[in-house]
Amino acid sequence: MREKKPQAKTAVKKPVVKKIIKTVATKKSEDKPVASLVSLSNLKRPFGSHKKRKYLGRGSSSGHGKTSTRGSKGQTSRAGRHFYLGFEGGQSPLIRKMPKRGFVSNFRKVYQIVNLSALNSIKETTITPLLLKANGLIRNESALIKILGSGSIKNAVTIQAHAFSKRAAEGIVSAGGKAEVIKV
Repeated sequence: MREKKPQAKTAVKKPVVKKIIKTVATKKSEDKPVASLVSLSNLKRPFGSHKKRKYLGRGSSSGHGKTSTRGSKGQTSRAGRHFYLGFEGGQSPLIRKMPKRGFVSNFRKVYQIVNLSALNSIKETTITPLLLKANGLIRNESALIKILGSGSIKNAVTIQAHAFSKRAAEGIVSAGGKAEVIKV
């Protein structure tokens, strides 16, 4: 057998790249940070704001080939699949199991309520929805208003509202005022 002779390694000289550093003279009086102007030439989109499009069905090497990221077989792999809201995989959905009781009318009227005792703070002879809104007794002058008979009214005033309770109407008339119904 032959012995291997050690070979001398030759050193390869790499070119030395000298870095030239330019120093910029800065004024010591500058305390404010320098703001660069934004223009079309230096705008950059934020990282992650644009995702690459997922190309489907372009062969197995693309990573989205064969089943095109839909898994295998079944309803979810087919075109035109549709599940309604609350679908539970064929078992009886919760909405069908829950008991349904009572009735809620679509035509119910929601009134803003004002008590007679609250009207004592207003010093006008005619109380309108605009006046009630200005005094903070209601939120919306165009919505329905109902006067309830809690408390009593001291002044003889004319009150305009969409509805009055029986006790409120009696209290207004007994104080010498009028209850005017606004028709919608």
